[in-house]
Amino acid sequence: MSASVKTLTPQLIFERSRTTARDQAVFVGKLFIVLALGTAGITLVLTENPVGVVAGILVLGALYTHMVELQHQCLHHSAFVKGPPHRTVGVLLGLPMLVSYSHYRIRHLQHHRYLGTDQDTEFFGFDTRQPLTAGVMLRGMFDYQRLAAVAGDSWRSWRGTWEADNDTISARMRRDSMGEYRLMGVVVLAAAALTLLGHGALVLQLWLLPMLLVSTPLHFLVELPEHIRCDNDTDDVLRNTRSISGSWFSTWYTNGNNLHIEHHAAMTVPINRLHERHDEVLRFAKHTERSYWTFYGGVLREVVTHTRRRGSTRTAGTDPR
Repeated sequence: MSASVKTLTPQLIFERSRTTARDQAVFVGKLFIVLALGTAGITLVLTENPVGVVAGILVLGALYTHMVELQHQCLHHSAFVKGPPHRTVGVLLGLPMLVSYSHYRIRHLQHHRYLGTDQDTEFFGFDTRQPLTAGVMLRGMFDYQRLAAVAGDSWRSWRGTWEADNDTISARMRRDSMGEYRLMGVVVLAAAALTLLGHGALVLQLWLLPMLLVSTPLHFLVELPEHIRCDNDTDDVLRNTRSISGSWFSTWYTNGNNLHIEHHAAMTVPINRLHERHDEVLRFAKHTERSYWTFYGGVLREVVTHTRRRGSTRTAGTDPR
């Protein structure tokens, strides 16, 4: 009887593991790929050929999203064997999308702690409990209000009045967050200065258009599958989170974000080793998908259903006179 019970209990999913030199080498290899792709994107833009410029904008925008996913691994201190490089590299990875490493770390670790409760607040705020309509999806994909919030955080950091929402944090984390928001302010001012000096086209093509038109909606789409349409009223990670088997490309591009149950079950395990636990997740978890295509197919059907239902409700409520 005890043997049969063991076979019905997940063993590997929740095992913790430390970062090894090999795991660090894998992550450093991903950073070299970032440098190569960034160089390729910049080179394409500098060709000044319309096709090359558009291709470069797409490459850079997709890359900025990928960099935030690499930053996410740094938040959990599972990229390097020792701690200090995580913040240095994490700050640089988040700069193109203006994502503060320290503030993100504060909010994201709370998300892990309080997932499935009313205290859950993710850094990139999207209410996973609301009905999915076309309007909701578009607002999520093009959430430019976040940039206004970043501007406010930068201004308060320069004034020395920044606070981490209602969170109680250490003086060091507050100082680090403020330093990063000040750095973002310097980056924005530098971009403005380059524009005034006649280099506005490059600022637009190398940064603003990739961030606003490509990386912002792409990042939303990468993050969306994590908990949407899951059991949000429980703290059981096998029910409140989703994993997607995906392809080697989607696993690389999202930096293992598709293996999200595995990550929430043991958040300090290096991302490159999460796939070892996926077979067990497929056996025990409630919300799994074969691919992103199947997941977004379901999302699209739900969007169409809710949008039509809302349209019908409004029509029925309209006075024909």
